[in-house]
Amino acid sequence: MANSLTVLDVEVLKALGNEKRLAVLGWLADPRAHFPPQRDGDLVDDGVCSVFIADKLGVSAPTASEHLRLLTATGLLTAKRIKQWTFYRRDEERIAAVKRMLGEDW
Repeated sequence: MANSLTVLDVEVLKALGNEKRLAVLGWLADPRAHFPPQRDGDLVDDGVCSVFIADKLGVSAPTASEHLRLLTATGLLTAKRIKQWTFYRRDEERIAAVKRMLGEDW
């Protein structure tokens, strides 16, 4: 018998249904290959500054913030504050769980 989708599952599917959010997840899988060095925070350990993500997406800071907020709310990304900046990195455990969920028979 198939599992019922939860509200969070639906939000994850919404998050993955956007090409810009998928691009962010892809870039953050190998941040050193996709982003310049940062003055504050390590690209891998701390994540990538939202300013760099917005710039790479070619969108305004508020638009990038909304994409990052949804990815964080669904657990696909984690956020870390350093000084006045917010840095984002992938939550690999959560991403693996979502991949397993998507592989289930519904």
